[in-house]
Amino acid sequence: MFRRREAVPFSFVAEADRFRSNVTPPPRERTTVSELAARSLVGFAVIAGLAGSLLLGLPALAPDQSPSHSQQAEAAPGR
Repeated sequence: MFRRREAVPFSFVAEADRFRSNVTPPPRERTTVSELAARSLVGFAVIAGLAGSLLLGLPALAPDQSPSHSQQAEAAPGR
């Protein structure tokens, strides 16, 4: 029967290394001042939120050095 020297899928793979596109991509759009301000505002809000949660959460995570009140139940005065 008829046999090919090279299988079809492998010929495409071999040619892929040499392939260069002659189509240039379109230039990137420049960011406007409002987009830049919005991105920086969102970044500032995220950082401020993380810093605020850290400042508010640290006292709750700190181990209690000296308990101000004991949790022992006091007996009610006799009736």
